Amino acid sequence: MHPVLLLIITVIDFYFYLVIAMVILSWLVAFNVVNLNNQFVRQVQHLLHRVTEPLLGPIRRFMPDLGGIDLSPVVLLIGVMFVRNMVSYYGVQLLAG
Repeated sequence: MHPVLLLIITVIDFYFYLVIAMVILSWLVAFNVVNLNNQFVRQVQHLLHRVTEPLLGPIRRFMPDLGGIDLSPVVLLIGVMFVRNMVSYYGVQLLAG
């Protein structure tokens, strides 16, 4: 596979894991396993929020209100997997043809 295509897929995979880390950290904060008074935890939460919120914000605006349940990360993860598969498929097609 072409190195540029591998780089794009790696960046998409890395973003996928950042979204999962954001979800897990939000659960840990919600259940008082970690405390945002800890400077390291606060910095990690701030970094994950800044990286994921540009894509989660628009999704949240279109999602219906389900009370305390936020399904926007699930929608984002499905979208990221879709984009990864599209890049893989069409990247291989482009390089083969």
